[in-house]
Amino acid sequence: MATIRNLTRDTELAREARMADGFLSRLKGLLFRWKLEPGEALILTPCNSVHMFGMLFSLDVVFCDATKRVVRVVRRLRPLLATLHARDAIYALEMEPGAIDASRTEPGDQLEF
Repeated sequence: MATIRNLTRDTELAREARMADGFLSRLKGLLFRWKLEPGEALILTPCNSVHMFGMLFSLDVVFCDATKRVVRVVRRLRPLLATLHARDAIYALEMEPGAIDASRTEPGDQLEF
């Protein structure tokens, strides 16, 4: 487990982040889950877009480049929707709705995880 911190704003996005970096772990993602617990997150890599097909709850999604700089934020992505391709993104961080606003994360911020 890892912690995701926003170094630019000195805030925390998640306390318990799990990495999904293999084909099967990325394919499964958060499917078959009813919700994310507060402070929980999934880090998908490599990943530059996500879909919510089969999901049962909304998510906040942060896309980062190879240096972990935020390139796009998507607030409250609902089930059955998908994001557009996030240019230069290597990581997609899936978190509970409200995590982006609570941490004040914006494109250009530098993260650590």
